[in-house]
Amino acid sequence: MSGGALPPLENSQLLALALDGRQGPAALARARRDLRACSSLRTLLGPEPPPGISALRWARLRAVAELMRRAELETLTQTDALLSPEAVRRFLRLWLHDRPVECFAGVFLDSQHRVIAARELFTGTLAQTAVYPREVVRQALRLNAAAVILAHNHPSGVAEPSAADRLLTEALRAALAQIDIPVLDHLIVAGNRCVSFAERGWL
Repeated sequence: MSGGALPPLENSQLLALALDGRQGPAALARARRDLRACSSLRTLLGPEPPPGISALRWARLRAVAELMRRAELETLTQTDALLSPEAVRRFLRLWLHDRPVECFAGVFLDSQHRVIAARELFTGTLAQTAVYPREVVRQALRLNAAAVILAHNHPSGVAEPSAADRLLTEALRAALAQIDIPVLDHLIVAGNRCVSFAERGWL
């Protein structure tokens, strides 16, 4: 296959290329079988092997997804995150959208708003996560961060922030303000949706 962009392909064709490196009849048959075993591509790329998908094929798909996440993070480290909100959203959606439980993360930035590191800080249950402001402050100091973007997912698929989300954000902002580190945004990821506190005027 020549270099450049791929022509428009069906899901089964892309899956055959990703897992078998070719689109022959046998590879396409396996790809179609994998797709039939799943309710959606999101299920196929989820955090656990779907029923009917071999662990090896699922691991290969997860490797592709992880490479995409790292490519987005690499892009963020070279740009001003504050001026590239869509790049931040793309990265967070790739990172958090398929988690089966709530995960709370921080994206730590330098004085030029370039990414120093992205850290998963706390993991909880389907509906909540215990978040400790002191640990967020400790991570920010250890990384010598100049600013922070907070993020967490809603496994329920409902992106709307709760009252508890807003209270937590205020507590974290107050804790980080004591060491002169601003919270630039708090984003909630739910499926393909991403809600920004900054865009709503809550920060």
